[in-house]
Amino acid sequence: MIIKSTRDGFGEALLKLGKTRKDIFVVDADLKESLRISEFAQKYPDQFIECGVAEQNMIGVAAGLALTGKTVFATSFACFSPVISWNQIRIAVCYSKANVKIVGSHAGLATGMDGASHQSLEDIALMQVLPNMVILVPADYEQAKQLTKLAAEHVGPVYLRLARPETEAVSGKRLAVRVGGSEILRKGNKITIIGCGIVLGEAMKAAEKLDAEVINCYSVKPLDEKTILESVKKTGRVITIEDHNVIGGLGSAVAELLGQKYPVPLKILGIKDKFGESARDYKELWHKYGLDSDTIIDAAEEVDQEIR
Repeated sequence: MIIKSTRDGFGEALLKLGKTRKDIFVVDADLKESLRISEFAQKYPDQFIECGVAEQNMIGVAAGLALTGKTVFATSFACFSPVISWNQIRIAVCYSKANVKIVGSHAGLATGMDGASHQSLEDIALMQVLPNMVILVPADYEQAKQLTKLAAEHVGPVYLRLARPETEAVSGKRLAVRVGGSEILRKGNKITIIGCGIVLGEAMKAAEKLDAEVINCYSVKPLDEKTILESVKKTGRVITIEDHNVIGGLGSAVAELLGQKYPVPLKILGIKDKFGESARDYKELWHKYGLDSDTIIDAAEEVDQEIR
């Protein structure tokens, strides 16, 4: 089984796209190695612009290129862009409907020892409230390649959220992806687990003990409402999990959907309105903040008690 990071998948897919599509440009904020785009910069120097440590300016450059007909990927750590560059994204990209793909890597607690300043736990929430913005979060290396291609094909603003760690694939079979799509990683009958990103590996571990249906909600905005509702109507109970603040993320979006269309017992797992911290390994943080398989199993029992 391939063990690679979602940022690796992004870099490889972008390199392939650069060969066949000369309209694709990459602008970077001095993080070529970390975003896996060094080879793209070397092979296609006429399609690459290094903006330096100036994320707000980078977004302006990206929007300007997009408005001349280019498809632009603007790359940085999520804690810098979209967090620092949010106002530029709001006006120059979203208001203008510019064809810019914001790529935020090293998102969530999964940066490990980098600590709170570099652990972006609010980026999905920031992107959720922006009109015209699509949010895509790959679960593993292979899906990162798929979603990079999808982002390039979609005309309009996209936020692609990537992670640092190398992880195993959550699924041995890859289905076609689409904006507003999802994939059922595991069929089940007793509870629905909805997640996004690499933390889905923990959901799959827990699901084996729960007879759970697991949905990879790789399109956080727009949601795949049809698939979610069909699953929930079968199981009658839901857990969401994400490496993000519980406020404004995937769980909040699912809660809004269910509250309006099919209310059922729901448990939202994520970081409970706190900043992160340093650790030797990100798995230690996932355990402390309740993002591991044991916490999911406990949450399922709590939801079950509510029904009884």
